[in-house]
Amino acid sequence: MKRGKKYVEASAKVEAGKFYAVDDAIGLVKEMAFAKFDETVDLSVKLNIKKSHSIRDTLVLPHQFKGEKRVLVFAKGDKAKEAEEAGATYVGAEELVEKIRGGWMDFDVCVATPDMMKDVGKLGPVLGRRGMMPNPKTRTVTMDIKGALEELKKGRTEYRADKTGVVHIAVGKISMDSTGIKENVEQFLGDLVKKRPSDVKGDFVKSVAISSSMGPGVKIEYRAN
Repeated sequence: MKRGKKYVEASAKVEAGKFYAVDDAIGLVKEMAFAKFDETVDLSVKLNIKKSHSIRDTLVLPHQFKGEKRVLVFAKGDKAKEAEEAGATYVGAEELVEKIRGGWMDFDVCVATPDMMKDVGKLGPVLGRRGMMPNPKTRTVTMDIKGALEELKKGRTEYRADKTGVVHIAVGKISMDSTGIKENVEQFLGDLVKKRPSDVKGDFVKSVAISSSMGPGVKIEYRAN
C-alpha cells in the first residue's frame, strides 16, 4: 500500500522492532499525529486464542472522549416508563421495529428487554451487520434498563476479538491528556486479561500496538501480571 508523505515522515520516528513503554508510546503517537482533525487513539491487541474462543464484553473507561449516544430501547409497560425516566432517546415496541425495517436508523445503540427479542430478532439483517443487535453478552438485553442506560451514558464501550484474534478499541483522542489515555489503556488491558480462556497455553496477549486514526502503529511493551 502506498502511503502519503506525512505518514512516511511520521513512520520514520518509530524505531523498527522496538517495544515502547506505555508513556513513551502515547507520547510518540501524539507527536506523530498530523491530521487536521482531532484523531482518535486506537489500541490493537493480538490474542493467543482459538477460533472456538469468544472474547467479547463491555466496559466503562475512566476517561470519556465520545459524545453522548442516542439510545433506543425496545420495551413495553413499566419497563418502557423506566427507559423514559432514565433518559432513553427513543422508547417503543413493535412500532419501532417496523420503523427500522422501513429504513430509519437515527440512533447509536439498542437495548431491549428479553420479552421484546422475539420481535427485535426480525431486525437481524439490519442491526446485525452494523453490530447493533441487542445481546445478553453485552448487557443490552436486560431487565435492568435503568442500569444499562446509566452505563451507556457514562460511555460504556463494547469490544470483541475479530476472526484473526485481534481486539480493536478506541482509548482516547489526540487532544486528551496523556495520563487519561494511559489510564484508559491500563483499564482496558486489565479487563481484557480477565477474559483469558482456561485452555490457553502460553501468553494470552501476544502483542499490543497503539496508533492515531491516521498515523502508524507503535508497539507497546506489555506482559500480563
